Parts: sequence; structure tokens; C-alpha cells
Amino acid sequence: MLEQTKPSRMPDDPLEIAGKTYHSRLLTGTGKYRDLQETREATLAAGAEIVTVAIRRTNIGQNPDEPSLLEVLPPDEFTILPNTAGCFTAADAIRTCQLARELLGGHQLVKLEVLGDQKTLFPDITATLEAAEVLIKDGFDVMVYTNDDPIIARRLADMGCVAVMPLAAPIGSGLGIQNRYNILTIVEEATVPILVDAGVGTASDAAVAMELGCDGVLMNTAIAGAKDPVAMAHAMRLAVQAGRLAYQAGRIPRKRFASASSPIDGLIQ
Repeated sequence: MLEQTKPSRMPDDPLEIAGKTYHSRLLTGTGKYRDLQETREATLAAGAEIVTVAIRRTNIGQNPDEPSLLEVLPPDEFTILPNTAGCFTAADAIRTCQLARELLGGHQLVKLEVLGDQKTLFPDITATLEAAEVLIKDGFDVMVYTNDDPIIARRLADMGCVAVMPLAAPIGSGLGIQNRYNILTIVEEATVPILVDAGVGTASDAAVAMELGCDGVLMNTAIAGAKDPVAMAHAMRLAVQAGRLAYQAGRIPRKRFASASSPIDGLIQ
């Protein structure tokens, strides 16, 4: 009688950012949902432990007479990641991070993005480098949104950013991973976690990002803009897990022609 074996469990594969360990590699945004309740339900369905918050657009206490996001996503359950969305200068981004630190009682982990223009929302790299340098010297742990240039990604890591977050396609475009070879190069040279930020449209995009070896994926529009955000959040959670496991397992090489699954040598003639 053949011995029965239990299926192998998912390996313990934590993500470490700024000295803290997380079990989810899917980070989610908190904007564009119908209401705060849907925000919480989608966040829970995604299994996210880090949630990013646009300080210039979201109330986390600066407007005491309005509902606060922290009522549905309290800091004792989630790591709040303030971001500088909507900032087009280094000075604005720096001030926004300082405001977030004040509102969150000395919170140091921030997501820096300094945008170049309204049409593309591509990062202004010169301003991003300037802001990152100031924030790091001021004691912030900086996760930084950038373009898909491996040289810039290396420079940001060398400066002391705790994670580098290259775009896969324009913010909110849903185009998927349009620059996989650049992303792959960034991953291969990485000394800090690399997380795809912007451009994911559906679960297969998230899986591709993880199969390339990225340490995680951050998304908002792909979930919040779906017909059923909670269902899409769950799909993204599974996709990130599947892509990570496939990356660790190691895919077969691509070949131009067929290769039989069963060997043909030694067939009975």
C-alpha cells in the first residue's frame, strides 16, 4: 500500500521593509472606493497589511469633523503608509510627509512620489531624488515611486530608500506590465525590496510582476475601479501568492518548438 503524504504547505516567506516583517506581499491603496466600509472590506479581502493613504486627499485626523479613514483601518491592525500623491514639487512632498508624521504620532514610513505632470503622472526624477535625500536625512523610512530606469533605481537604493517602487505602466492605466525587461534588470540588481507600483489592471498582471521576482505589488485603481472591488481584491491576493510561488519554483525555459511531455526514446517499435 502506497504511503499517503499530505500536500506541501506554502513556505513561510515574509517580506521585510524597514526592519518590520509582513506576511502579505500585496499592498493596497485606499482611494476611489464607494465608501469607507467598502474600503475596509476590500482591504481585508486583499489580505493587505500595508495600506497607502494620500495625505492630501484623505482624512486621517486633519479634519476632525469628518469621518476618518483610521476608523475603518486602525493603525493597530494595519501599517499606514502615508503617500505624497498629488505633489508636483519636492518641497510639497517633504511638507506632506512631515504633516503625516505629525498626524500619526511620529510615524516614519512614507511613500514618496513627486509627479512630473498632470497628463502622464510620470515621476519627476530630479525632484524625487531631491526629496528623498532630505527625507532620509530627516529620519524617514522612504519607499519611493520611480520610473523603470535601473540606474535611477540603483541610485535611490544607494541613497538609503528602504524600498524602490518602479511603475509598470502609467498610474491608473490598467495596461499591465509593459516594461518587464527593465523591471527584471531592477530586480536582478536590487539591494532593497522592489515593488511594482502603478499599471496593474487585473490578476494576471500581478502574477507577472511576482514571477519577474518583485518582492511585492502595490495597487489601488485595479481593485477600487473593478465592478466588484471585494472580489477583485481576493483575486489579486491569490495572484500575488501564485506568482511568488511560481517564481520560487522556477519556470521552464521558453523554446521555439515543441518538446514532448513524455520521452520518445525507447518506444516499442
